[in-house]
Amino acid sequence: MATSIHDDSETGKVILGELPDSKGYFGEYGGQLIPPELKQAIDEVAAAYEEAKHDPAFQREYKDLLSEYVGRPSPIFFAKRLTNTLGGAKIFLKREDLNHTGAHKINHTLGEALLAKRMGKTKLLAETGAGQHGVALATAAALTGLDCEIHMGAIDIEKQHQNVLRMRMLGATVIPIEGGGRCLKDAVDSAFSAFIADHEHTFFGIGSVVGPHPYPMMVRDFQSIVGEEARRQMIEREGRLPDTLIACVGGGSNAIGLFTAFLNDKVDMVGVEPAGRSFKKGDHAATLTLGTPGAIHGMFTYLLQDAEGTPDPVHSVASGLDYPGVGPEHAHLKDTGRVTYATATDEEALEAFSLLSKTEGIIPALESAHAVAYAMKIAPNMDKDAIILVNLSGRGDKDIDYVADLIRLD
Repeated sequence: MATSIHDDSETGKVILGELPDSKGYFGEYGGQLIPPELKQAIDEVAAAYEEAKHDPAFQREYKDLLSEYVGRPSPIFFAKRLTNTLGGAKIFLKREDLNHTGAHKINHTLGEALLAKRMGKTKLLAETGAGQHGVALATAAALTGLDCEIHMGAIDIEKQHQNVLRMRMLGATVIPIEGGGRCLKDAVDSAFSAFIADHEHTFFGIGSVVGPHPYPMMVRDFQSIVGEEARRQMIEREGRLPDTLIACVGGGSNAIGLFTAFLNDKVDMVGVEPAGRSFKKGDHAATLTLGTPGAIHGMFTYLLQDAEGTPDPVHSVASGLDYPGVGPEHAHLKDTGRVTYATATDEEALEAFSLLSKTEGIIPALESAHAVAYAMKIAPNMDKDAIILVNLSGRGDKDIDYVADLIRLD
């Protein structure tokens, strides 16, 4: 997979180069900024993945599981009533919410579990925010006969009680994180510490396109099925590609999964970050919008940080988006101008959550609602022949108790 880009001035075509490079950099972002005691373990993952991705038997087993276990391909759906309500462009949804476990996360956790088995590991370890990655990894662990340990911020445990129960029912151990901001960043810190303590037997299944190389590349590759399917489906359904792709961005795995297949096409792409309650420090998690380059969790990327480089506290109504960093490939795509990064507030996401539920009978994850909110903002100003494709990255079952306390249900 490749995402180094430039415009060919003669043909106007966007050209793709091969990234990341051999050291895991997307332009100036990425790399392996890790302590010496972790490098051997991470290099072992990189070597195993490089071998596995060229092994037809591994790829066949993985693709069979996507089809027979996950239920892929996920469909695209024309949101006719939402479109008619808003006016303007036609809005389509890529229905990742229909996957087994209810989100896109299962696409890469199955790959991670198969790779862990191939490496002889006995336990899967991960962080989770909204709980969807934790549920997906616990599911993959149960399927492959591996132990599973999930680190989760105490605030997110309170908000996502249903997913905590699902993880435990699947046999995973859930570790509450009470330190720091008690959210996703702190869960990642804790999981890294646990991995360092027992990397001989443990595979760290990072939940997004973040962390040290090879994780941003590896998770992207497993998630690229989303865009590959969507590109083919749009051509079959409409006879052409969409004009605009929209996906929410926290770490950025669902967005990269959608965008990668379209990078050589003349298609606008928008990643939507959480503007939260306001743009005051601690009230949002709009990393690419307001952040600056820095180091976090083994990578160089955009980061919400203070003058000393300490990550800022963050907030989002969507637990899966409250992260002060972002995948390094997104940082590169921002700097090259290939992808535009915008924001949606908590209030806008809640409005989108409600409108999609009532117009289409689809209750979206709060994370996905940020992407829907941006589509709601731009669709009325676009031509009626224009097409927007929104990656509906997850369903909102996990959010209904929390949302019920925030909005009027009458």
